[in-house]
Amino acid sequence: MENSSAPAPATVKIVRFHECGGPEVLKLHEIPTPQPGEGEVRLRVQAIGLNRAEVLFRQGKYIVRPKPPCTLGYEAAGVVEAVGSGVDKKLLGKRFSTVPSFHADEYGVYGEVAIVPAYSLAAYPEKFSPAEGTSIWMQYLTAYGALVHLAKITRGDFVVITAASSSVGVAAIEIAQAEGAVSIATTRTSKKKAELLSLGADHVIVTQQEDLVKRIGEITAGQGSRVIFDPIAGKGVELLARAAAQGGTLFEYGSLAMEPTPFPLLIALPKGLSMRGYSIFEIVSVPALRTKAEKYIIDHLEKGDFKPRIAKTFPLSQIAEAHRYMESNEHIGKIVVTV
Repeated sequence: MENSSAPAPATVKIVRFHECGGPEVLKLHEIPTPQPGEGEVRLRVQAIGLNRAEVLFRQGKYIVRPKPPCTLGYEAAGVVEAVGSGVDKKLLGKRFSTVPSFHADEYGVYGEVAIVPAYSLAAYPEKFSPAEGTSIWMQYLTAYGALVHLAKITRGDFVVITAASSSVGVAAIEIAQAEGAVSIATTRTSKKKAELLSLGADHVIVTQQEDLVKRIGEITAGQGSRVIFDPIAGKGVELLARAAAQGGTLFEYGSLAMEPTPFPLLIALPKGLSMRGYSIFEIVSVPALRTKAEKYIIDHLEKGDFKPRIAKTFPLSQIAEAHRYMESNEHIGKIVVTV
C-alpha cells in the first residue's frame, strides 16, 4: 500500500518508446499516476541526467536489450512523494538523486515522476540545484571505481582518459587531479582542447592531429601510462596498448566504437599488460563499496574539488532534441533535462 506526502494528480507524463531507433522514437505519454510497490518510492522528478547508455538502450545496442514499449533513464533528482510497503515513511518530502544501481530494463526515470527502488536513492549536497544533483553519480562513481578503487592511482601516476569531454571523462580528470596523478586527456578535434585544459587536464592530445603513442611517450618520458580509462574500445585499443606502461592496465568501460575489440596479445605479452572490462555495477552492487564511494564523492563535492559541469539543459518536452544533442558529441560534461 502506498503512503503519500500529498494527494497526487490523476495522471502524469512520462517518456516511452515503442520501437528501437533514433531520438524521434521518444514520445511523451500521459498515464495514470503510477504507484510504488514493495521497496519502491515515487519520485517527483525535477531534473534528469542523460547518459550515453540510454542512447544505446534506445537504439537496441546496449548490453541490456529493451523490451518495448518501455521507458528509460538512470539518473533523476527530485522529491519523494510516495513510498511503497517496507519503505521508511521518513523519506517522504525529502530530496534525493538516483544512483544507477538498477538494470536499464527494470526502471526508468524519464518523466514527471519516476518509480525507483528505495535503495537507489542518495542524498546530494544541499547547496546543489536538482540539475547539479542529477549530474553526480554515474560520472563520479564510474570514474572512482576504475581509478581509485581498482587502479589505486596516486601522485605521479600517468592516467590516459579517452573521450575526455564526456561527463565521465571530466569526472576522471577531476579525480586524477584530486589524487595527484597526471591526466592525459584525448579528444578528436582541437575545438575542445582549451576547455579540457581549463577543467584540469594536465595534457590534452588531439587524436586527429597528433600521434597518440608518440605524444604519450613524450609526456611520460618513455615509460608509458600505468592506467588507461577508455569507453571507446574497438581497434583503437592496439594504440592504447602501445602507449601503456610495463604492467599497466587498460580499463574498458564502454564500446562507443561499436566494432569488435581485439585483445592486443603481442603487445600485452612483453608488457604484462592487463585489459579488463569494467562497469559501475562493480561498485554499486556491493553495499560497503558503494557507501565508501559515495562518501569519497560527497567529501570532494563539499570541498569544491569536484564540480559537476552541465553542458546544456532541455525541457522534458524536448527529450528527443536532448538525445540528438548527445549524439552530436558537441557537448562537454552532462546534458540535463528539467521537469
